[in-house]
Amino acid sequence: MLRRVIVFTLISFGVIACSKNAVTGRSQLKLLPESQLQEMAVQQYQQFLSTNKVVSNSGNRDAEMVKRVGQRITRAVEQYYASKGISDELKGYQWEYNLVDSKEVNAWCMPGGKIVVYTGLLPITQNEASLAAVMGHEVSHAVFNHGNERMSQQMGAQAVELGLEVALSSKPAATRDLFLGAYGAGAQIGVLLPFSRKHELEADRYGLIWTAMAGYNPREAIGLWKRMEASSQGGKPPEFLSTHPAEEKRIAELEKYMNEALKYYKPMGQQK
Repeated sequence: MLRRVIVFTLISFGVIACSKNAVTGRSQLKLLPESQLQEMAVQQYQQFLSTNKVVSNSGNRDAEMVKRVGQRITRAVEQYYASKGISDELKGYQWEYNLVDSKEVNAWCMPGGKIVVYTGLLPITQNEASLAAVMGHEVSHAVFNHGNERMSQQMGAQAVELGLEVALSSKPAATRDLFLGAYGAGAQIGVLLPFSRKHELEADRYGLIWTAMAGYNPREAIGLWKRMEASSQGGKPPEFLSTHPAEEKRIAELEKYMNEALKYYKPMGQQK
């Protein structure tokens, strides 16, 4: 009887916690308040920056590029949401962009717009448009609450019974690691959790749209993923790729989305 009650409670809470994404239209299970995740992101982001070598924006061309591309991508996201009358979905977002000196091929975006790009990614992106495709992809994961879904699935009954706040106090290290893994920032501690195929398709599709709206040619994403594939040279793929679909499948999907993205594309010289 107790088991039935628990199962019924979990199912009931899951139904209540399901909401429809304002952009994708997909129903999502989100047990965790986004406001709390944003608060946690501020703490974890600052801690990450304090324990890693951040490349100064002053006088460093790569760091300046990351900030410039990030600003254009996030401005495109804000414009898109405003055009749909759903700007409230980005409530609490205070965008930050940092380049970190690391050989890892990685980039991520936490709730509230806390973005990091690793220097190890830049030899593969090679140009601003390709970097925009990566950053657009990662920003999509954040604004679509994919990390919230991942954490909700992992926390399960604990999230229902205790909530994030209690989980943080009772098991702070485990919850922190789960959080970092959910947003791709946990590669160093080995807790990366694969995004679902649905998540990846959403991030690819809308990442191309943000890239195009930002004035970058979305076609550059194709070359990017071909270089990603080549960078593995038949061995272990970069950490950034370990949670992503095989590149040949990703490229085929990107080709499907390309015409839609190109409708939004206006080269920078033609933008108002």
